[in-house]
Amino acid sequence: METAAPTEIKKGLEGVVVDESGVSKVMPETNSLTYRGYAVQDLADHCAFEEVAYLLWHGELPNKSKLEAFCKAERAQRGLSKALTDSIKLYPKTAHPMDTVRTGVSYLGMENASKDEETWSPKDAFQGQPSNYDHALNLLAKIPTIIAADYRCRNGKEPIAPKADLSMSENFFHMCFGEVPHKDVVKAFDASLTLYAEHGFNASTFTSRVVASTMSDLYSATVAGICSLKGPLHGGANEQVMHMLKEVDDPARAEQWMMDALKNKRKVMGFGHRVYKSGDSRVPTMDKYGRQVAALKNQPKWHAISDKLKAVMLREKDIHPNLDFPAGPAYYLMGFDIDMFTPIFVMARTAGWSAHVFEQSAANRLIRPLTKYNGHAQRPLKDLAQR
Repeated sequence: METAAPTEIKKGLEGVVVDESGVSKVMPETNSLTYRGYAVQDLADHCAFEEVAYLLWHGELPNKSKLEAFCKAERAQRGLSKALTDSIKLYPKTAHPMDTVRTGVSYLGMENASKDEETWSPKDAFQGQPSNYDHALNLLAKIPTIIAADYRCRNGKEPIAPKADLSMSENFFHMCFGEVPHKDVVKAFDASLTLYAEHGFNASTFTSRVVASTMSDLYSATVAGICSLKGPLHGGANEQVMHMLKEVDDPARAEQWMMDALKNKRKVMGFGHRVYKSGDSRVPTMDKYGRQVAALKNQPKWHAISDKLKAVMLREKDIHPNLDFPAGPAYYLMGFDIDMFTPIFVMARTAGWSAHVFEQSAANRLIRPLTKYNGHAQRPLKDLAQR
């Protein structure tokens, strides 16, 4: 009598290939994350985030006329309705900005519900109806406005309306602080959006694709992605990195702090990655731009601490930093509150989530994995009176 082969369980779906994708890949021969075949570090250096969003959605970089049309359409949709703005003013001032952006996106979904949400695709890159592409552009344009409006309200200030003559990155600074900073700061921020825009079947992207596979709408898929990204093992790590640096506070304390953390088996955020084994290819680029901001602000302290923490981790555990490690201090030096770091991640990853929803919907199959049951065998229900 043949016995069934034991079921192999892949915790966390590690190593499981569940679908095909042409959006991004880490190329093993170069250890480089690529979007549609382009190395992300090259895109960050030479392209604006709007160009990268277009690439992710359409499969190719835009020419001048297509980029102008894309930017014009995005800029036209940045404003929020009075009802949504009034709603943001009522959010609890103690709420985490990831909760407020999640709620704002849900509100957008109510305002912009489509009757044809089951037929989604971008107009040029995939076949189908344009409604989902329009929703994606609406989200890309409005999520920064939601985040900035909430930031202003939490700090007792009135929201600042978006400006259509500014890039996405310039406009975000304008809406948060009422001014656009030095061009090197803007470039560093814009590069960070590109670096955070996409990364294969990560937790939040897979969550969004699962929701999309049910033929739910893009707003719901985006809300689900935000909920997944909120966790400290995913998007919330960049916040935890900055809290860690502030806890260390002094470069002279950094080595002993890390040694104590390792001895006590403390979870140290900003290190390690399931995909990269020889270092995150995005780190050198983000580190370069972060150091430029630090030099401009004449604030070398955080990078001095980071360098010592990184050196100890590499020496003791041979574990490399991930993107969150240099992004945390960069955002802090730009003037953003720590709890805004992950919402900024949302701004960027909206482009990637949408690209994956387009792809999922173009050849959809409901994502429905199995489990290996380890509970009770079937048993009779006892007489309720005897319990």
